[in-house]
Amino acid sequence: MEYSFFANCPKLVEGLLADELRELGATKCKETLTGVYFTATLASAYRMCLWSRLANHILLQLATIDVTDIASIHKGVSRIDWSKHFSANQSFKIDFSGLSSLIQNTQYGAQVVKDAIVDQFRSRGGDRPSVALNDPDIRIHAHLYGDKLTLSLDLSGESLHKRGYRQDTHTEAPMKENLAAALLIRCKWSSTWQNYTYFMDPMCGSGTLLIEAALMASDTAPGLLREKFGFSTWRGHEPAIWKTLLTEAIERRKIGMSQHLPDIRGFDASPRTVVTARENIERAGLEKWLDVSVRELSHLTAPTHHGNKPGLLMTNPPYGERLGDEASLKPLYQHFGARLREQFQGWEVALFLGNLELGKAMRIRSYKSYAFFNSTIPCKLLLMKIIPEWFMREREVEAPVESAPRVLSEEAQMFANRLRKNLKALKPWVTKNNIHAYRIYDADMPEYAVAIDCYNDWAHVQEYAAPKTVNAEKAAERLKQICNAIPVVLEIPPHHIVIKERKQQKDHSQYEKINAKGETLTVQEGDCKLLVNLHDYLDTGLFLDHRPIRLYLASHAKGKRLLNLYCYTGSVTVQAAMGGARSSVSVDMSATYTHWARRNLSLNGLSVALHRVVQADCWPWLENNKEKFDIIFLDPPTFSRSKRMDTDFDIQRDHVDLIRECMRHLADEGVLYFSNNFRKFKLDEQALSDLTIKDITAQTIDKDFQRDPKIHCCFLITAR
Repeated sequence: MEYSFFANCPKLVEGLLADELRELGATKCKETLTGVYFTATLASAYRMCLWSRLANHILLQLATIDVTDIASIHKGVSRIDWSKHFSANQSFKIDFSGLSSLIQNTQYGAQVVKDAIVDQFRSRGGDRPSVALNDPDIRIHAHLYGDKLTLSLDLSGESLHKRGYRQDTHTEAPMKENLAAALLIRCKWSSTWQNYTYFMDPMCGSGTLLIEAALMASDTAPGLLREKFGFSTWRGHEPAIWKTLLTEAIERRKIGMSQHLPDIRGFDASPRTVVTARENIERAGLEKWLDVSVRELSHLTAPTHHGNKPGLLMTNPPYGERLGDEASLKPLYQHFGARLREQFQGWEVALFLGNLELGKAMRIRSYKSYAFFNSTIPCKLLLMKIIPEWFMREREVEAPVESAPRVLSEEAQMFANRLRKNLKALKPWVTKNNIHAYRIYDADMPEYAVAIDCYNDWAHVQEYAAPKTVNAEKAAERLKQICNAIPVVLEIPPHHIVIKERKQQKDHSQYEKINAKGETLTVQEGDCKLLVNLHDYLDTGLFLDHRPIRLYLASHAKGKRLLNLYCYTGSVTVQAAMGGARSSVSVDMSATYTHWARRNLSLNGLSVALHRVVQADCWPWLENNKEKFDIIFLDPPTFSRSKRMDTDFDIQRDHVDLIRECMRHLADEGVLYFSNNFRKFKLDEQALSDLTIKDITAQTIDKDFQRDPKIHCCFLITAR
């Protein structure tokens, strides 16, 4: 005998669900929004509860009622003999959906249906079943559409997407299991998994994609992992039919597990999330087939020796929902795309995105896309082949038409000669050490009082404020001569020169915008990529004089816990993280720079799961912090306002207290690196005589800053 059913599912999965239901025995399938109507035998309905990877609920339709008023609902519900479905000593729950002018609240609608059922039981014997909001014996679904109310018995019970292997849901926005299954089916994994050597998810979260992929490949019915179904306590249940289906599913899993499965691997930057994924894998009985470990995107590589078969990389990367998330995540996608192009050529990639603009940053075209919804968020599944034909070429930006270069005046030629001499002295060192951002001139000639830094093929010129005794017109003329000489010597276009006037800073003037272009440039430093902004702020986002200490920390941070105080744009953190730092915390009071630090981390495939960035005043944060660190990098400003003190913070006056506060947070054998750029600074060694202090300033001044050894001072401090 065939019955009428309705199966619901995530939005835009209806077509896939209809195909699946037909394979499981459904007939007369009719797709509708978020579901499929169909007819089937009870045995087929049981099979769907056990084997459907896409449905939420399998609903056995009992009756459809014409609704004219509340009394008509009560009367229609009462026409069903509810004692055939459950007894008075069982519990039940009404799931009500749909609204009308008559029923404007689903809770009220559920109350009306519940009252009618209870009244029927009372009229027949006095006893009535109880209502249970959690874990009821029977779930009844009432759906109101216009003037029709359809009543159904939920054979599934709890939603079928809850397979039983996932319990801890502290992972942010976990993907539902049936959506993961739908994505895998769209990739044809369910039918072609034998064609792949590897399946990989480099941002696996709680492991849902990995587990669903393994369940498909091992021919495991997803319902095998569940403890209970809605029909289990239904009076119309046929245990013999269910036992046969269950026995068959167990045998199929046994056979599936005995065959050779693809190498299924997952990675995530969060150790806590990896623990959760492993627990889920163990509950699914797949610990012998799945491997999950902690790994940053920055260390993502393709397994070797995969023969002629391709690998499939599938992932659901973060896409952000808050304002500003896109800007901070774009570097992550740029890095991910670069890793795929460099490491995974020949692989196939399936990328589930909630933000297509972020996907474009990967610079790889998709050959096919499918629309989905992740809850209420519209998303796309992009299918890619990692072969050069599908890589996007960088757009060639046409340079502005420049006027013919002027003949340099005698004064400009004199400045050009000095610049040329500096370039000749620095070029071999720059080339040998693969340096892309460096200082080439710093007021070498007093009358040309500027600092010039090279960032790739850009020149960043900082004009020191001229004394009042210097004629303003003469100063302007000299700046013009500088701008004429730079393109000639450095061989860069004139529009790649950025000029700023450097005045004495007050309070937090380094945080203040002087422009609003929002343009960033990426420079390479060691193994890291770092973002600089040459236009919008007085400083570019990268203190070039700190290059040696950053690279030193990169080579000494492996396995260490780092605290970066007054972290600015996080370049020290990025270097340490790329050098293998176990974890880090970066603290700065500026929202601008903490956001910048997160972008720098993303650009290098590093996550805030291991490398936290905190917007806070450093001193109060230290007082409340309970963690210990192996390395602390402390680079405070010369002065600033602090919530901790009644007066302004002054580096000369307050450095002893600040250093002692930092020492309190050092682990055994930990090291504090203390730096500042106050030219008249003098460390109070007497007040810190119980500490071991080594002045390492000379070792932290590179060749391009040796003319100005007071650019900063740096000390290595440890406990005696």
